Amino acid sequence: MKKEKLLLLTVILAQTMFAQSVGKYAGEFMAIGVGGRALGLGGAYAALANDATAGYWNPAGLVRINYPEVMFMHDERYASLMNYDFASVAIPYGVDVSLGFSLIRLGIDGIPDTRNAWIDNNGNGIFDNVDRLDYDKISYFSSADWAMYLTYSVKVDEQFSYGANVKFIRRDLSDQSAIGVGFDVGILYTPFTDFFVGINGQDLTTTLVSWSTGRNELISPTVKLGSAYFVDLFGGRFAPTFDVDLRFENRRFASIANLGPISLDPHIGFEYEFSNLVALRLGYNDVKQMSVGAGVHLRKLDIDYSFARFGNKELDDTHRISLRFILQEERYLRSPE
Repeated sequence: MKKEKLLLLTVILAQTMFAQSVGKYAGEFMAIGVGGRALGLGGAYAALANDATAGYWNPAGLVRINYPEVMFMHDERYASLMNYDFASVAIPYGVDVSLGFSLIRLGIDGIPDTRNAWIDNNGNGIFDNVDRLDYDKISYFSSADWAMYLTYSVKVDEQFSYGANVKFIRRDLSDQSAIGVGFDVGILYTPFTDFFVGINGQDLTTTLVSWSTGRNELISPTVKLGSAYFVDLFGGRFAPTFDVDLRFENRRFASIANLGPISLDPHIGFEYEFSNLVALRLGYNDVKQMSVGAGVHLRKLDIDYSFARFGNKELDDTHRISLRFILQEERYLRSPE
């Protein structure tokens, strides 16, 4: 286990030392996705978002909530070496406004730091057979990426809503850190009954992430285009949903398709919900990964689970579970018009 953590640390340090001053993938930790429902649908959620995760997927969708909500999600990867956590609070305000707060953390904890524990007996600056480690001097640290979203969402009428995020980013690696501020804008449009179109422009002003070492990284804009349609089927509701991510980073080899410097990465999802009680989901995401999921909807609690398998058999499967608590009481209901 220690060898695996040391290997991960080596990779992280190499990325930090040799990355260009403008990093192409500086915001990748914010592209993983949140919520068991959305991830079970392969991340095709820009037009479907109607819960406390909407601040992430499409801030315009947050206005769909009618009661205060709290949501938590936990995800472990790579034999539990990496932890990915999400928490969100969403509150309806007045007739046509919703406010939200969301927090994401991606981290590797308990990484051994041997820099002060090396005893160089011959003073040659090379760790060789006569040298050793003083295990009492080994310290431990975490490598963690944080993103905090503040969301404001407004319903204009029954067909159109919009929303925006201000997000604060912090990255920590041993004794180095970085901070950044970004902005997202989303819209949600219903051209006709049961058909929804969503657009989420992330990092629209190009987010600058500034390291304490003086190195800067830029997070380029991403535009999420999504659609969803509800169909009554066998006593339940069937919802096919489709998203495509447009990135402007010249990802010629790290995307499914590209048009010059613009890359296109699709997400496809299918959800069948019966009696507003149980749901089954199937999805395909931008890293060519299939996912399946299920959900149970109770009066004040939703439990959503998704499962995904990496193409590399040496990587463990990924299980994501989220809990959504809804204060579904009359006194907390959104104010009527």
